[in-house]
Amino acid sequence: MGRSGMMWMFPGSSITRSPSISLAIHPCKSNLSSSMPLIPGKKLKQQQQHVRVDIVKKLKNGCMKLVDGFVDWVFEFSDQTLHPNQTNLAPVEEIGAPVAVTDIQGTLPQQFPQGIFLRNGPNPLFGGLKSTRSMFGRSSFIWVEGEGMLHAMYFKKNMDGKWHLSYNNRYVQTESFRFEKHVKNRPSFLPAVEGDAVAIVAAFLLNWLRFGEVNKDMSNTNVIEHSGKFYSVAENSMPQQIDIMSLQSLGVWDVCRAWNRPFTSHPKKAPDTGELVIMGIAPTKPYMEIGIISEDGKRMVHKVDVKLSRSSLTHEIGVTRRFNVILDYPVTIDLNRLIRGGSLIKFEKEGYAKIGVMPRYGDADSIQWFEVKPNCTMHLFNCFEHQNEVVVWGCRATDSIIPGPEKGLNKFEWFSQRFKPVHVTDEQNTEDGSLLSCAYEWRLNLKTGEARERFLTGNQFSMDFPFINSAFTGLKNKYGYAQVLDSVASSNSGIFKFGGLAKLHFEEPQSGEVSLLKDSEEEPIKVEYHMLENNSFCTGASFVPREDSLQEDDGWIIAHVHNEITKTSQVYIVDAKRFSDEPVAKITLPHRVPYGFHGAFMPISFNK
Repeated sequence: MGRSGMMWMFPGSSITRSPSISLAIHPCKSNLSSSMPLIPGKKLKQQQQHVRVDIVKKLKNGCMKLVDGFVDWVFEFSDQTLHPNQTNLAPVEEIGAPVAVTDIQGTLPQQFPQGIFLRNGPNPLFGGLKSTRSMFGRSSFIWVEGEGMLHAMYFKKNMDGKWHLSYNNRYVQTESFRFEKHVKNRPSFLPAVEGDAVAIVAAFLLNWLRFGEVNKDMSNTNVIEHSGKFYSVAENSMPQQIDIMSLQSLGVWDVCRAWNRPFTSHPKKAPDTGELVIMGIAPTKPYMEIGIISEDGKRMVHKVDVKLSRSSLTHEIGVTRRFNVILDYPVTIDLNRLIRGGSLIKFEKEGYAKIGVMPRYGDADSIQWFEVKPNCTMHLFNCFEHQNEVVVWGCRATDSIIPGPEKGLNKFEWFSQRFKPVHVTDEQNTEDGSLLSCAYEWRLNLKTGEARERFLTGNQFSMDFPFINSAFTGLKNKYGYAQVLDSVASSNSGIFKFGGLAKLHFEEPQSGEVSLLKDSEEEPIKVEYHMLENNSFCTGASFVPREDSLQEDDGWIIAHVHNEITKTSQVYIVDAKRFSDEPVAKITLPHRVPYGFHGAFMPISFNK
C-alpha cells in the first residue's frame, strides 16, 4: 500500500469545492464598504486559497487527533517475550560512530579487497517486537518485522599496506522510523499481519487513516548496489538509498518516479546489459509487476503487470541471459480470506506452484508457465540457460516459516516441530522437518513444456540463504554457497539458527553414502561443509572475489558469527578454495550483532 492511498481520504480539491466554505467566503466580498480599497482579483483568489488550505489542514489535523485518541484509548501495546534460546534476537543501540577493531585472530589476506561488509536485519524499536490487545482482539508483529539496522565492517588498507578495520551500526531512517522514533517516541503502528482477523482488519484501517500506510517501512532485509549507489531493501516498501560510508539514509529511490510499489529484496543484474531486473508484489491487483532499470539507474526501461491470479509472497526473481524467471508458489496474501476470519498470509498446502519464464522485455502473454510440485522456495542460487532448458537452482522446503502458526497453535511448539531433524527411516509426523530446505533443481524445457525436478543435496543438512560469485548471475556456474541450518538448535529455540556454511559443487557427484529425501532417486552433488563450533551461529554470509581472480571460487566467504555462550560477535573470513579449513581470520567486534538476514561485500577504494 503506497502513501498515495491516503489521497482519497483527504482530497483537498473536493473540500475546497464544498458549498458551505464557498458561501462563507463570498459574502465577505459583497459586503465590503465602497470606501474600502478593493482587493485585486488575483490577490483575493490567493487569499481564498490560503483560507481553504488552512481549513483543510485544521480538519485533517482534527480528524487525526480523534483517530489517535481512539487508538491510544482502545489499544494496549505489550512486549513479546523472548525464549531463553532467542537472546540474540534482542535489539541493540546505535553506537553513533565507527569504532576501531583490533582483535583479529589469524591474518587478513593481502589480496583481500578493500571495502565494506554490510549486513541488514531487524532491530525493533522500543526494546523489542510488540503485540496489541483491544476490543477487536490480539495482533502481533512477526519475527521479520523489526526496523532495519545496518551493521558495517570497514576494511581499509593504509598506504603502508597495513589493514585498518572499523565497525559501525545504524538504523535505516525510513519515514515511518523517523515518525515513531522522533515524533511519537513510542510504538504507534498497529501490528497488521498475525493475530485475530478483526484486530488485523482494524489495524489495517487505522494505520491507513493515520499514516497512509498499512505497515511500517521496515527496510530490514538486504543491501544492494546499482550504478555505484547503495540501497537498503525489504519486501514491503521502496528502497532507501544509503551513504555506506556514514550509513546515513538519503531517501526513497523511486527510479525518477517510475516505480511506486514494494521492491523485491533480491533484484538481479542482467548478464551482458547490466540492467537491474526487479519485481514488486501487492495484496491487490496487479499482484506482481516486473521492472527493468537502466544500467545507469536513471530510467525504467520496461515495466509490466505479470497478471497473476493471486497474490503470492514471492521473495526473489531470477534472470538468465534472455529471460526473467518468476516464482509463483502457494504462500498467498488474501484480503478476502482475512475478512472472512482467516489468515492474511497462509501457506496453502494443497495449492499449486508454478515457475514462469518471460523474455527480458516481454509481457504477461509471453510468459511460459511450468507447473511444479507444491513448495516454498524463498531463495535462489542461480538460473541459467542450457540448450532448450532454463535451469533453476534454489533452496526448497515443503512449508513456509512466514507467517507462522495459525491461530490457537503454540508458536514455539509449531516452529520446533517443523525444524525437527528428519531421518528417512523414521516414522514421523508429516509436519516434522517441513521447514528444512534442501538445494533443489528445476529444468524447464522451453521446447516441450516439460518440467523436471530433483533434489541436489541429501537430508544430512538443511541449508538456506544461498549465494554465489555474483559475476556468474544468470550464467552457468560451478559453485554455490549457503548457510547450514543447525536443526537441533533451531528446534530447541523455535527460530532459524545456522551452524555452518556449505559449498556446493554443481558439476561433481557426492562421494560416499548420502541419503536423499524419500521421493528422489537421483544422486546428490558434492557438498563441502565448514561447521562452526558449538553454540555459534552465522548470518549474512557473502562471497568476496579475490582481486584479479580468474577462477569462480577464487575468493573468500565472509559472515557474521555469534557465540551464544561467550556472547561474542565476530566476522569470519573463510578461504573458498580451502573451505573446510579454519577461517583465515576471525575478527572480534566491540559490540553484539543480533541475528539478521542478508549481507553483501561492497568493494570500495578508500584511497581515491
